[in-house]
Amino acid sequence: MTAPFFVEILTNKEVRYRHRVDALPIRIGRAYDNDVILDDPHASAHHATVEQEADGGLIIRDTGSRNGILHKRKRMTELVIDGNTVFRLGHISLRIRASDFQVADEVADTTLHNWEGWPPALSGLALLVCFAGLSTWLETTEKFEEISFFMTIVVTICLGMVWCGGWAFANRLFGGNARLGRHIFILGFGFASMEIWSMVSSAIAYSFSWEIFTRYGSLGTIAVFAVMVFYHLRNVRPVRHRQFAVTCIVLAVLCSGVKLMINYRFNGILSDELVMHERFPPAIRVSSDKPVSRLISDAAKLKAKVDRDRTKSVAGDEADSDDQD
Repeated sequence: MTAPFFVEILTNKEVRYRHRVDALPIRIGRAYDNDVILDDPHASAHHATVEQEADGGLIIRDTGSRNGILHKRKRMTELVIDGNTVFRLGHISLRIRASDFQVADEVADTTLHNWEGWPPALSGLALLVCFAGLSTWLETTEKFEEISFFMTIVVTICLGMVWCGGWAFANRLFGGNARLGRHIFILGFGFASMEIWSMVSSAIAYSFSWEIFTRYGSLGTIAVFAVMVFYHLRNVRPVRHRQFAVTCIVLAVLCSGVKLMINYRFNGILSDELVMHERFPPAIRVSSDKPVSRLISDAAKLKAKVDRDRTKSVAGDEADSDDQD
């Protein structure tokens, strides 16, 4: 290792500050006569010293501090370090690299600089308008009114801009660029995907009488929403794919659990109510129709069960009344 040396203060494994030191030893602590000053009340005035070993490597030694040197959750008085060793002094994570440290080759640029500004913004707005209008048209069972159709689109765009504005602010704060247009496109594509899933799942449920697509179709919408959030996060910080993927999976699981609990709380069952908002032509119906006699028979069985339950309930109330008397 050759001088100069660079003491890096890390936050979440990323460099926050970098201090250059031209010669060894390197004194680290809170006092102002150190080579590297730590602004942390858990660090001692003269916490540690970095020196060079006989083989040319570096070693950091505790100089009588109260909290010592922490490495891989173990406290120690000295530690042999290289350019990739991360250790803590107090509550501050550090790493020391020499000027001859070999850095990795640059990674491919995946930020898609040619896909910014107006093109993604207009594409996202077009998706929002088209699918908000299509959804309103499919769900309308009354006389078509232009004002309600227009208001739905306007409300969707306004809420979408608030959503994208928040992500653009986070992108500017943590990523250096707002990229509002790209966030609008992510929202538009996500909204279109959710509407497509809703229509396709309802069409499958209607065509084949597969109620599971209607009763649990909202879980698919939650999954699409989690994917949309993943791409928002990935746009803010492109280098954290795995952490964001895990976060969004946990988000989808938690939201699905909350949805199921809400259903059970208000409906007595985990699934959604068996209601289809979209209208489909009878031509796409594949499943055979059930005869009216079966409906009447099922209704009679249900009535008999309700009558039995009512009789038991009345008898129980009368018994309780007799006991009280």
